[in-house]
Amino acid sequence: MTDQPSCLLIGIAGPSGSGKSFLADRLLQALPDQNGAILSQDHYYRERSDLPLADRQNINYDHPEALEFSLLHTHLQQLRHGKRIVHPLYDFSQHNRRPETAALTPPDYIIVDGILLFAMPELLPLFDLKIYVDTPMDICFIRRLRRDVEERGRTVDSVVQQYLHTVRPMFLQFVAPSRESADLVVAGEGSMGQAVHHITTQLQPLFSQLKKD
Repeated sequence: MTDQPSCLLIGIAGPSGSGKSFLADRLLQALPDQNGAILSQDHYYRERSDLPLADRQNINYDHPEALEFSLLHTHLQQLRHGKRIVHPLYDFSQHNRRPETAALTPPDYIIVDGILLFAMPELLPLFDLKIYVDTPMDICFIRRLRRDVEERGRTVDSVVQQYLHTVRPMFLQFVAPSRESADLVVAGEGSMGQAVHHITTQLQPLFSQLKKD
């Protein structure tokens, strides 16, 4: 980026189950001298109240059209320039946005995580650092299966069918090629300690460039 930001934007992309959220949490812990926050791409799944639940369950949520990227783009621009946003929240059990929203006042940096972030050309210039988490697909699937069953109330069969019909095909079409747009590629296995250290080293010069009022 050529402009001087008020808030750094750090993008973390990679396949579902790669460890993006884990890495984001580790980065927050590793930067105690800076105020940070996490913003998930998942909040920007489209409002689908016009459809019954049975139809919402059949949407391809791994395709870019399932998300309102225009709103995410606007919000990232506002955050980067120090403006407060009010963003949607998402309910995975209902496949729809929740009635309530959440406000976010820009801290020193915001970690934005999502599988399709780097597949959207209009988002790429907004990130001060782009990180791709590269994890073997068998590990990604096991993590996704556990998460969706334990945290999102899904059945094993529904997770398997979604993985075969949309998750894997969309990964091959959109997510895997977006790896080339990353500034850093890190392995999504283990404690990620070395990756966190490398990322924080890359971020320190960027923090010194933050525009302060």
